[in-house]
Amino acid sequence: MNTKYIWLLLVFIGFTACNTDETVIIIEDVPLTSGSADFSSFVALGASFTAGFSDGALFIASQENSFPNILSEQFANIGGGDLSQPLMNDNIGGLLFGGVQIQEPRLIFDGTGPVRLDEDPTTEVTNILAGPFNNMGVPGAKSFHLLAPGYGNVAGVPTGQANPYFARMASNPNATMLGDAVSQNPTFFTLSEIGGNDVLSYAISGGLGIDQTGNFDPSTYGSTDITDPTVLAGTFSIIVDGLTANGAMGVVANVPYVTSLPYFTTVPYNPVPLDAANAEGLNAGYAPYNGGLLQAEAAGFITASEREARTIVFVEGQNAVVIEDEDLTDLSALGLPNYRQTTPDDLLVLPSASFIGTLVDNNPLLINGLSVPLTDQWVLTFIETASVITATDAYNVAIEGIASSKGLAFVDLKALLEQASTTGITFDDFTMTTDLVLGGLVSLDGVHLTARGYALMANMFLEAIDATYGSNFHEAGVVARADDYVVSYPEFL
Repeated sequence: MNTKYIWLLLVFIGFTACNTDETVIIIEDVPLTSGSADFSSFVALGASFTAGFSDGALFIASQENSFPNILSEQFANIGGGDLSQPLMNDNIGGLLFGGVQIQEPRLIFDGTGPVRLDEDPTTEVTNILAGPFNNMGVPGAKSFHLLAPGYGNVAGVPTGQANPYFARMASNPNATMLGDAVSQNPTFFTLSEIGGNDVLSYAISGGLGIDQTGNFDPSTYGSTDITDPTVLAGTFSIIVDGLTANGAMGVVANVPYVTSLPYFTTVPYNPVPLDAANAEGLNAGYAPYNGGLLQAEAAGFITASEREARTIVFVEGQNAVVIEDEDLTDLSALGLPNYRQTTPDDLLVLPSASFIGTLVDNNPLLINGLSVPLTDQWVLTFIETASVITATDAYNVAIEGIASSKGLAFVDLKALLEQASTTGITFDDFTMTTDLVLGGLVSLDGVHLTARGYALMANMFLEAIDATYGSNFHEAGVVARADDYVVSYPEFL
């Protein structure tokens, strides 16, 4: 790298014009060094964050702003090459399979909230791309999918046995994600958000799946189940062993809490304003249910505390919604459903914002979330959230332990999202939070990052690389700049 100089001329004015002294101070830039790392062959392996997924879709602009692509731009200053990516056809997002849309276009902000772009996708899954690709980020991939032969077999996409994003880029129908990454003989790699989808699919579904802790056979899992932590640890170890077999160095990142994501924190537990008359009418409707709970307590079916937790009461002002909760004591023998109102410990998922308060069959007496309780898909209860957190903690212990045992750099992505969701996190002149739309870190889908968010993530990876391998990207100023990356993509790109 060429050495640059900043010349500062300080002129000291004496008592007379002829007594002017000029002093030249030379400030030399810090030369960039790679330390012990070799960036000549870089492969990024992971899921949607690695791919650059943003605003609910994958599209060219988001891929160009993926954190691996941002990293490769910095690596290019010290011997790294271009990052090949399985680019989408357009900036619309979404996917077609045999001409039929199977993934929606990206989200845009219409002034009131996120809406889907009113365009038709053009990226056809059956048009297989010629690789290899340095960016091996596959949206939706769970940990064990990285080892699964046929996960990129286009014939398996319609039945859900293969991933459409990997099908576009797999080297052959029987390829594995890890195999395609290792075949490139990388000298340096990133391994990020492995384990994220192992809990996220469960959380996004409102806990519809099963916590498979104790089941070590992922072939029996459903698509929204929580992966057993032992399965995650064993899978992660195999992946790292494969990537480091030829001496490659790299960086791994852990899994954030879902409670740090605006997909689960934007809609409050008490989103419904009511006047006194409407509150009174709803209370009259639930009076028989509340009376039945008193009878159930008297008969010893439930405790006083459960009866109180299940009792439904509406007031003038803000109100919690009514939900079905499968974890409540089954009172069906008494003809009573499992209803209760949400508490601050329950997480209403982002799509519930446009569902709560809608009518069933246009009947003004049947209001979703009020007179008609919300089903499981709309809320992650406190018990379901605890299952997600427990699994995430176990995943992260395994991830950090394996990274340490291999001498790999480590990025605490969980801490990044936690800080952003509480105090905010500084990136150059900006304070970024996880607030939807305005926070700057998380995109309109409430889960994935903005371009500026991915740039911040790339800088965290560079910081970890500096600390572990003796490079000096941050000291030399070879990092991403916040001003160069948007927080919202315009409608027309």
